Parts: sequence; C-alpha cells; structure tokens
Amino acid sequence: MVGWIDIFTRQSYRDVVVDSFNFCRTNKQLKIHAWVIMSNHLHCILSSDIGRLSDTIGELKGFTSGTMLRMIETGTESRKEWMLHQFKYYANRHTRNDKYQLWTHENHAEELLPMVPEKGLIKLNYIHQNPVRAGMVAEPEHYLYSSAIDYAGRKGLIEVDLMR
Repeated sequence: MVGWIDIFTRQSYRDVVVDSFNFCRTNKQLKIHAWVIMSNHLHCILSSDIGRLSDTIGELKGFTSGTMLRMIETGTESRKEWMLHQFKYYANRHTRNDKYQLWTHENHAEELLPMVPEKGLIKLNYIHQNPVRAGMVAEPEHYLYSSAIDYAGRKGLIEVDLMR
C-alpha cells in the first residue's frame, strides 16, 4: 500500500483481497504458497505455471484498487477524505496514474529457486510471523488473514499450495 496507509484495518477491504486471490487461483491458475494481510501491506509467495506472474499480479492490483476505491467513495468510510487525499497525492507523483494510487508500483519480487528451499522457508516464516511481531496474536496460526493456519493443518480463507 502506498504511504503505508492502514486500509486493511477494515475487514471489508481485507475481504476484497481474499476474494481476489481466490478468483485468481480458480480462474488464472495462480498458485498461492503463503500470504498475510497486515493493516497497511501484504506479503505473499506466489507462482504460476502459465502466463506471466507479473501480469496476474497487475490484474489483481488493478481490480482490488478499483473495488476498494469504489467502496471508499460510495460507502461509509469515516476516513474517506483523508484516504482519498493520500491516494491522490501518491497518484500525482507518477505519470502512470490518472486519479488515485493505492498499491505501490513495485512488487519487491524475489525469486525463490526450488534448488534453495531454505530461502523459501525463511520467507515463509517471515510472512507468518508478521502478526506475531506486530503483537496481534501469540501464534501465527491464530491470525485469520494468513496462510499460517493452513501450515498448521487446518483450512484457511484461501486454498494454499503448501511449501514443504
């Protein structure tokens, strides 16, 4: 999220991301290996056997930003004016945006080669420990908006392709 704006403090915005991940998993063959949604950002480990992963991520970011902006503009968001002002500010800093910008243009992508499984497990642990480090839960699998529950042997909000 641009400017570390805490949009995901609201469940409705987190659910937009969850629904979009589920859609992309079903319709775009996106593989979701790990994920967590924090108050102002998300982390994920994704892959795709077809197409370019960056194209799918671009579509996901475009859809979620459009949906969340409509929710902010037409809903009962108490921080509406402030949020729109912030998103407009970040849009004005780039020629790619016409009105608002929610997501950063960068994905901070890192390649996790199958030949180096330790790197993937380090990233997986980092992702799942985010809510613990933030003091939100004592155990990673207690945080609903994360794949940690899947790695604990239960079913989470998004079907996950487990890394082992």
